[in-house]
Amino acid sequence: MCLHPEEIPPIPNETVRVAKAAFPKDNLYMQLRDELGVFYQDEDFASLYPQRGQPAQAPWRLAMILVMQYLENLSDRQAAQAVQGRIDWKYSLSLELTDPSFDFSVSSEFRDRLITGGVERQILDLMLSKFQELKLLSARGKQRTDSTHILVVCQANFAK
Repeated sequence: MCLHPEEIPPIPNETVRVAKAAFPKDNLYMQLRDELGVFYQDEDFASLYPQRGQPAQAPWRLAMILVMQYLENLSDRQAAQAVQGRIDWKYSLSLELTDPSFDFSVSSEFRDRLITGGVERQILDLMLSKFQELKLLSARGKQRTDSTHILVVCQANFAK
């Protein structure tokens, strides 16, 4: 697998139309995309892929899928099915409604790449950076944090 970084595509018009009709008051993943944008860029994961080979699935999308999978406590197979069948996931991931999804094994391969490359913490750090950029988090001197607990949970989930 190789990586050819690309710009994150806009949400397809038909996906927007159907998602807004299905969720007139939005939902978590649509709000996530509309209000927070996308946390990750393909370039963030370039070090994990060789320069040549078969093109890889977009790493920004796989990272977002891992976050959404964690939020719902889904297996890899269930997450792939959610990408295939859920309008809100397609909206958040800039996918056409007819997108067939991906083989569930791609998720574990991506997690393996993150761990092997030593960048598994990067997913959390990039998300927190985006939150700070949007003024949703701020440093106020000494703060109590449970980040060690969060990291342990993330590492346990990456080890699946």
